[in-house]
Amino acid sequence: MRIALCQINTVAGDIPENVRRIAAAATDARRQNARLALFPELTICGYPPRDLLDRRAFVDENLRAIEALAGELPADLAVLVGFVDRTDEKRSGVLYNAAALVLGGRIAQRFHKRLLPAYDVFDERRYFRPGELPLTFDLDGQRIGVLICEDAWNATDSPLRQEYTHDPVAACIEEGADVLANLSASPFTLSKRAARQDMFAAIAREQARPLLLANLVGATDDLIFDGSSAVFGPTGNLWARAQRFSEHVLVCELLPEQAIAPQAETDAGAALDGLVLGVRDYARKCGFRQAVLGLSGGVDSSLVAAVAAEALGPDKVLGIAMPTRYSSEGSLADAATLAQGLGIEHRVIDIDSTFQSFLDTLTPTLEALGPAPAVDTTFENIQARIRGVTLMAVSNRLGHLLLTTGNKSEIAVGYCTLYGDMAGGLAVISDLPKTFVYDVCREYNGRAGRDVIPKTVLTKPPSAELRPDQTDQDSLPPYDVLDAILARLVEGEESQTEVIAAGFEPELVARIAHLVRINEYKRRQMPPGLIVTSKAFGPGRRYPIAHGYQG
Repeated sequence: MRIALCQINTVAGDIPENVRRIAAAATDARRQNARLALFPELTICGYPPRDLLDRRAFVDENLRAIEALAGELPADLAVLVGFVDRTDEKRSGVLYNAAALVLGGRIAQRFHKRLLPAYDVFDERRYFRPGELPLTFDLDGQRIGVLICEDAWNATDSPLRQEYTHDPVAACIEEGADVLANLSASPFTLSKRAARQDMFAAIAREQARPLLLANLVGATDDLIFDGSSAVFGPTGNLWARAQRFSEHVLVCELLPEQAIAPQAETDAGAALDGLVLGVRDYARKCGFRQAVLGLSGGVDSSLVAAVAAEALGPDKVLGIAMPTRYSSEGSLADAATLAQGLGIEHRVIDIDSTFQSFLDTLTPTLEALGPAPAVDTTFENIQARIRGVTLMAVSNRLGHLLLTTGNKSEIAVGYCTLYGDMAGGLAVISDLPKTFVYDVCREYNGRAGRDVIPKTVLTKPPSAELRPDQTDQDSLPPYDVLDAILARLVEGEESQTEVIAAGFEPELVARIAHLVRINEYKRRQMPPGLIVTSKAFGPGRRYPIAHGYQG
C-alpha cells in the first residue's frame, strides 16, 4: 500500500486556511499515487484550540468543514484527518478529540481519542471526553488501527504507562490491526528528539507491525511542533521519515528504508531550527511581518537577532542599540558588527539624557523617603525600563513585533527587569540556559561558515552594563554552576536536599532556590516563550506566586 504522511502547518482557529492546506496536501498525495493519507491531530481546527472549544459556533464551523471537505477530497484516496467531534445533537458540549476516515466523498468512519493528557502543557480533560468507538477500519485487505497522539504513549515501557489504565495500542491489536496509524500533535523538546522515535520504534517492534506517525509541524504561541513524521517497520527499523521543522508530504510504500530525511545531529542544531520556526510562525500567525529588538552587543541579543533574521529575513529585522554612560565602546562595536554581518538594519538611540532626567527627577524624592538599601538596583532598572519604553515606541509606530532577549538562567533567578528588558511580544530564548545560548551561537556561526556573531561576543564576560565595571558574576555564580543547579531545581524538580547531595554548596543552593521562588511574579508577566527544554517557564510549570514552600 502506498501511504502519504501529510505533515502540514495549521493555524489554531483558522478553519478555512486549514481546510485549504488539507485539500492541497491530499491532492499532492493522490498525484503521487497514495492510497492512504494521514494528517495530524485536530487538523481541521488547528492545535491547540484551547478555550476556542468553549465556543459552540467554533465547533459547529469545524463540523461543517469536515463534512464539506469530504466531498472535495479525491474519492479514491482514504484520508485520516483530525477534527473535533460532538455526538450530542443538543449541542450540550460533549466533545471528542477525533479523527475522520474520509473515503468516497463521505465520512466513512469516526475515531475518538481515548487517552486525554492533563500534564505539563496539556489540558485535554478540560475539553474532551474519552472515546469508546472502535479503533480500526479495513482498506484493500488490510486492517488499520487508528491512534490519536497520546493513545500510543501508554504502550511499551513509556514513563506514562502508570498515567492510564487503558492501552489503545493493545485494543487495536485485539481488533485485528495489521498496521498502526498515529495522528499526532507532539510538541518539540530537546529530550524528545530521540525519545519519541525510540518509543514508536519500540511499539512497532513489540507489536510486530508497521507503524505510521503523522506529526504536526509549525508553532502555536509557545509550542513548537517539529514534524519528523515517520514510518517504522515491524522490527522497529525506521523505514521513512519526513523533514523536521518544515511542511512535507511524504509518500512511500510500506517497504523498508525508502526516504529518511536528514536531521540536525546536535541539541544546539535542533534548538536553532526550532527557534527559527517558532519566531517565523508566531510572527506570521499573529499578523506581524517585521521585528524589532534591542541590540546590546551581548550574546543573548546577538542570538535573538540571528534567529529573527533567519526566520523573517534580514530586511525585516531592526536592531536598536541604546547606550548610556555605562555602555562600553566594545559592546556598541559588537552590536554594529553583528548587524552588518546579519544584514539587518541597525540604529543607535542614546538614552543617557533620558536617564539623567530620571535621576534629576527621582533622586530628591527617593532620598527624602529614606536611605538606599545596601544593594540598590533602582537606577539600574530605570535604564532597562527606558529601553523597554523606547523599543515599544518603535514597535507601536512601525507595527513591528518586539522580541525580548532574556535567557532562562536570568529569568529563573529574576536577573531581568519587569517592564524593561522583559517587555515585548515573544521571549525567543527564555527556555535556553545561558551556557546553551553560547552553544547555539556557535552552531549558527558554524552553519554560516564565518563569525557572524563576533568572537568577542562569545569570549567577553557577560554584563548588563548598568553600573561601572559590572559583570553578571558580581550578582550570580558562574553560569555553568548556576545552570547545573537550575537544571536540577526546575527541569528535574529536585528538592534542595537532593541538589546539595549532588555536590553543590548548601548556601548557594538555598539562595538560588529562594530566587527562583520569589521571582515567579515576574515570570507570570513576561511574554510567551518558545519551549525547548522538558520544563519551561510557561503553561507546563504552574507554581503559585504566593506560596511558602521552602523545599
